[in-house]
Amino acid sequence: MSEQLRLYSYWRSSASYRVRIGLNLKGLDYEIVPVHLVRDGGEQHAAAYRELNPQGLVPVLQHGQRTLTQSIAILEYLDETWPRPNLLPTTARERHRVRAIAQTIACEIHPLNNLRVLKYLDGTWNVPQPERDGWVKHWISEGFTALETMLAEDPATGVFCVGDLPGLADCCLVPQLYNARRFGVPLEAYPTLLRIEAACLALPEFDAARPENQPDCPPA
Repeated sequence: MSEQLRLYSYWRSSASYRVRIGLNLKGLDYEIVPVHLVRDGGEQHAAAYRELNPQGLVPVLQHGQRTLTQSIAILEYLDETWPRPNLLPTTARERHRVRAIAQTIACEIHPLNNLRVLKYLDGTWNVPQPERDGWVKHWISEGFTALETMLAEDPATGVFCVGDLPGLADCCLVPQLYNARRFGVPLEAYPTLLRIEAACLALPEFDAARPENQPDCPPA
């Protein structure tokens, strides 16, 4: 398929970061359309953007006339549309393992430190900053403890989360580690996660997707 790919993204959004990695691993050309999640109350709430995604979230991927939402669904769409190199393995057992790791991050860890959740804690319940920081650190640490066990104790773990080629699970892990550092989460207890992250970030596809390498990243 030769239709243009357009990714609505925010430089620091971990969900957008996942999709940027996936697009890069597939070797696909795409245009980034920045959506600032903070400026003017959040550009994702504008009526024009809500027409693209009624949830008011990033990322959104446009592929020709198709409008795609939800990062994991987008990554699976990419894998089904451009099968090589694959983001999901070929066997049912390995595909389950990749999805279990990815969903541990995308469904269990990430939502609890998402911007809109933290804004709700602040704006609606007036939760002080130290308590909000403690909330984030608790849920990331609890999730990472489980992930470290899942990855360290399973022979299916290789250079990357599953085997020796990067895939969908790695697309989720690297952005969540970036988030953890933003919130000051200690990472020494997760050597397997850090080893896999280092292997990923040594690849140009992951490096190009880093938040600091995005066109909307503020100047240092």
